[in-house]
Amino acid sequence: MYRNLLVPVDGSDLSERAMLGSIELARQLGAAITAFVAEPTPPLPAVGRTARALEMEYELHDQRTARHAESVLTRFEAHARDAGVAFRGHHAQSPRVEDAIASAAEEHGCDMIVMATHGRGVLGELLFGAHTKGVMARSKLPLLVLH
Repeated sequence: MYRNLLVPVDGSDLSERAMLGSIELARQLGAAITAFVAEPTPPLPAVGRTARALEMEYELHDQRTARHAESVLTRFEAHARDAGVAFRGHHAQSPRVEDAIASAAEEHGCDMIVMATHGRGVLGELLFGAHTKGVMARSKLPLLVLH
């Protein structure tokens, strides 16, 4: 039924829960995992910066986010490999995490998205945002939320 699970992760304790839960689900379903890290785009430039300074700042940002994403995906891949689950990892920079996740699911042919949530409730959603809710609004795919 479900053959390719998109699992957005960011390296947090919460995403570790998503990794382990999605691996178990994929193992039971005989599905593959497509892991995805959405990194933030560079911040807006400060006034008075030279073009070269901005270019260097953006290059450093790109290097840092790529290293972070690779680290997260490498850890996820090791867990998946140990469980015998097929794995692919991808990352992208985006100003809107929810849009990046929904786009990645479509781009990589996924048929379900698996995410973990803090379950902070209404107040927490107002304070911290709700990536899960945003993904649900942007994607037509089934969304499994691990709590």
